[in-house]
Amino acid sequence: MTPTDSPEGVRLSKVMAERGLASRREADEWIEAGWVTVNGTVAVLGLRVQPDAVIDIDPAARLQQAQRVTVLLHKPVGYVSGQAEDGHLPASVLVTAANRWAEDHTPTRFHPGQQRGLAPAGRLDIDSTGLLVLTQDGRIAKQLIGDDSRVEKEYLVRVVPAQPGPWTPDKIALLQHGLWLDGRELRPARVSWANEDQLRFVLREGRKRQIRRMCEAVGLQVTGLKRVRIGSVVLGKLPAGQWRYLRPDERF
Repeated sequence: MTPTDSPEGVRLSKVMAERGLASRREADEWIEAGWVTVNGTVAVLGLRVQPDAVIDIDPAARLQQAQRVTVLLHKPVGYVSGQAEDGHLPASVLVTAANRWAEDHTPTRFHPGQQRGLAPAGRLDIDSTGLLVLTQDGRIAKQLIGDDSRVEKEYLVRVVPAQPGPWTPDKIALLQHGLWLDGRELRPARVSWANEDQLRFVLREGRKRQIRRMCEAVGLQVTGLKRVRIGSVVLGKLPAGQWRYLRPDERF
């Protein structure tokens, strides 16, 4: 029990809402982030206070209220993009102060409250790695994953022949245009060899496991897949398992 705790009092978030300081949800987020003090002591979630308690709010809370964050994460293999499934953790658990890239020089301060409502704008399957966008901004999510999205996504894809024998170069043309998945024709793609065992894909759509299924259709097996660019935003030197904020000058 904290020094300001008052078991017979009223829940702090309710008092803040009644005073018009914040909604109850915002109040809980600010308390969790350490932005609220009661009678000079940093508050904790669940704290009960007397109705006349002195409540102070860090100015960062007001700033954060108007600022939705977007995070660029280098997702490692073994994490799922969205909700936890089959015992695998969501990639969002990696967005912590300890995992922020040391070379991220954006002025935004990290607070645990930023993790609320941070949703993936697009998918990378559990066996894939590379650039994953997590955002609180619905406008960015719509831009990247809306049905009418035309934002390019670039991947490096390591492949081997699925069956022994030669693999004919004309299959590249088929990867570029002419394949169908789930009864729908795929949009044209740019596909070329990056080196002797790695293809470079540039897509403007993102069907479930699309690249792996495209490769299977032309007799190739994917052994590694890495997303290196979304629009004009590149993965660059961001290490696996670390993240940075989208810079103010960056646009997808």
